[in-house]
Amino acid sequence: MSESQQGGATAPSQEHFRPRFMEIASFLRLPILDDPAGLDIALFGIPFDLGVTNRPGPRHGPRQVRDMSSLTRRMHHVSKIVPEHLCRLADLGDVRINPFSIEESVAAIEAFHSWVRDGGARPLAVGGDHLTTLPALRALGKDRPVGLIQFDAHCDTGNPYMGQALHHGAPFKLAVEEGVLDPKRTIQIGIRGSLNDVDQWRFSHDSGMRVVEIEEYFDRGWRSVMEEALALVGDGPVYVTFDVDSLDPVYAPGTGTPEPGGISMHEAQRMVRMLAGLDIVGADVVEVSPPFDPSGNTALNAATILFELLCVMASRDGSTR
Repeated sequence: MSESQQGGATAPSQEHFRPRFMEIASFLRLPILDDPAGLDIALFGIPFDLGVTNRPGPRHGPRQVRDMSSLTRRMHHVSKIVPEHLCRLADLGDVRINPFSIEESVAAIEAFHSWVRDGGARPLAVGGDHLTTLPALRALGKDRPVGLIQFDAHCDTGNPYMGQALHHGAPFKLAVEEGVLDPKRTIQIGIRGSLNDVDQWRFSHDSGMRVVEIEEYFDRGWRSVMEEALALVGDGPVYVTFDVDSLDPVYAPGTGTPEPGGISMHEAQRMVRMLAGLDIVGADVVEVSPPFDPSGNTALNAATILFELLCVMASRDGSTR
């Protein structure tokens, strides 16, 4: 339709002036492509929740986060970063998982991350339950184990559950055992909640991971904790994973294992901003379960964290271009 056909009004030509409720939803209103070649950062969804141990629904997370991310504008209000000005970005769609097979799905997720990496881009994914981070680490840490900054209510270093090793409460134990994650360059922030066993997260401590329980977090403050995190991971490659259950349930009720007494959104945003300058080889936001939050607020907060992560990843690309 030409400008003259639109009721006499002059239609804005710039792409970002389109009303945000229009068109097919993509992450942060980025172009939708089917090839990572030529990209610096590739966003994609992982609609998988076969690893949950109780409340399901994260398979629907990527779709709702895409929708809610349309509310995000182009420029970060503090850093003034416009990611599209610093690097080449796109939404690559979703990993084609098999909803009837954990093993096949995990293999597909690993292959997708490898495809993105081999295409020259860094992956930024939206899950999906937290098991999805294991195949990401397999792809990105197979040549050299990576460090990890994990925002979470749970360590996710548990043992097999009802005979199943692959579940969302165990990815980081498996990643260490497989040699793709360096436990001494791993920090887990916000850990809390009741336990079934006093040794439930023993592997984290025994392997050398730094576990910051929520009481220490509040006693010290978010800035002090993040200063330690930055020193711990150093200059080496690091993966960042943000489980929305790290947030207090007032901010993220739509998740499988909510734990009261958690991190606020403002604190989470400030912590992610401190990641600027790190060698982030990949990142994700996981465990959004839309059926448990009809308001969409959990997905909106996840989209906000996604944008914060994109800005710090883009800022590193922008400093080298």
